[in-house]
Amino acid sequence: MGNTNSSRQAFPSDAAEQLAEIQSDFLQDWQALLAQAAQGALAPLADRRFASDAWAGSPQSLLAAHAYLILSRTLQRLAQSADVSEAVRERLAFAVMQWVEAAAPSNFLVSNPDAIQECLRTGGESLQKGLANLLHDIRRKRITQTDESAFSPGENLAVTPGAVVYENPLMQLIRYRPAGPQVHQRPLLMVPPCINKYYILDLQPGNSLVRHAVQAGFDVFMVSWRNPRADDADPIDTKTWDDYIEDGVLRAIQVACDVSRQPQVNALGFCVGGTLLATALAVARARGQDPVAALTLLTTFLDFRETGILDVFVDEFHARTRDQQLGRGGLMTAGELSTTFSFLRPAELVWNYVGANYLMGQSPRAFDLLSWNADGTNLPGPFFAWYFRNTYLENQLKTGHLHVCGQAVDFRTLDMPAYLYASRDDHIVPWASAYASTLLLRGPLRFVLGESGHIAGVINSPERQRRGYWSRDPGALPSDPGEWLGGAAHAKGSWWPDWLAWLADHSGGMRRAGRSLGTKQYPTIEPAPGRYVKVKAD
Repeated sequence: MGNTNSSRQAFPSDAAEQLAEIQSDFLQDWQALLAQAAQGALAPLADRRFASDAWAGSPQSLLAAHAYLILSRTLQRLAQSADVSEAVRERLAFAVMQWVEAAAPSNFLVSNPDAIQECLRTGGESLQKGLANLLHDIRRKRITQTDESAFSPGENLAVTPGAVVYENPLMQLIRYRPAGPQVHQRPLLMVPPCINKYYILDLQPGNSLVRHAVQAGFDVFMVSWRNPRADDADPIDTKTWDDYIEDGVLRAIQVACDVSRQPQVNALGFCVGGTLLATALAVARARGQDPVAALTLLTTFLDFRETGILDVFVDEFHARTRDQQLGRGGLMTAGELSTTFSFLRPAELVWNYVGANYLMGQSPRAFDLLSWNADGTNLPGPFFAWYFRNTYLENQLKTGHLHVCGQAVDFRTLDMPAYLYASRDDHIVPWASAYASTLLLRGPLRFVLGESGHIAGVINSPERQRRGYWSRDPGALPSDPGEWLGGAAHAKGSWWPDWLAWLADHSGGMRRAGRSLGTKQYPTIEPAPGRYVKVKAD
């Protein structure tokens, strides 16, 4: 192998050059900062954490904030330039990001002039309130992000009229009351993610996708997944991915067909719900069945090759650990899932609330979307362990060789018309990965890219007149997502009207709406939103 002791460098030449550049930039920035501080010429900061008058009016605090930003920028550059494998570099950068965000001077009372000023103004009352907020969150084992008492499903969330027409241990199926005397011939079934409550699609009336679809004349059904708990009298903690396909999605499709007396439905899947839905349809096709005429996938992975920042959690050790912990039974808790997703964006979803709730003693404002986000669900352990290994780790679903419910799953058999939506700033399902579904599905496709993130991009009511979306002519789907975006046209406002128009074209003519939501075979069980959605995870 030769002598490596004398000739081997600590860094390859290009890495050494990068390191020298980072060191030089750091020294220059640091010297400039000290010179500005000595002259009393420190500039105010635009960073929202340090942008208030209290920071600008405190030379010591402003100096600390400037120094922190220089150090954090340097550490992040060092992590990105480390001479290690790409996977290790991603983990290193993620770890550095966590430490950098945690070390911000705004997170500590003694170095946060806003908190000190508020303490003096209130005579210490803000600290008392902050301590009470902290103790409250310690008892609940999670940070409070919104006034959760302001919202409740069935009261001011998930209030679109309807009824539960079917239930089993995994899910309830809701059918919504038509808004007029007629509905489109073919009903619409919505399959939400099972790691969240379904009412993200039915928040308040003004931003409810369900309500908009009902008012547009669609006969809408919704899957409401059960939230399993450790103290359930009839536990489902051993349920598998196959169970969710067979007794969840496929059963919901069959019931929706039976209740509406239609041979096919149109179906929408959101996030994990979209992955479940596409898998179920591939299983149905393998059985010679064709129960869905048109498919909608919102921010959905079918190809898990590029999972963005979530890659830092994905390796064989993690998968094997989950197999051992949860593969035979148990629960993947909502608390653990929530903590994981919060620390993907710690500045916004963790430390922002530490400063406001604990240091300033503020009470979070009421916000329907954050209230839904706090209303998490547990998952059966075997379901989660299978999902983690076969999708995020091994990316088996897209291969055509993985068997589910005794059938080989091949997404290339799905040749129905499909509407694919992705969000440009999505950190959970990167939009290029959602676009990769265009290379798997074989039917006529429409791809639409919305502004904002994973949830805010989807829940974008036309009534709010916010954000926009990109689209291209049908059939213009190059393999490169960047090329697609380069030729796409931008439209202002919500993508919902575009989708509803597309859906109407695939839903047949109008038929008379039934007087009853249920049937003799499937009588109504209880009013929407049903019992399952009201079960808390803890």
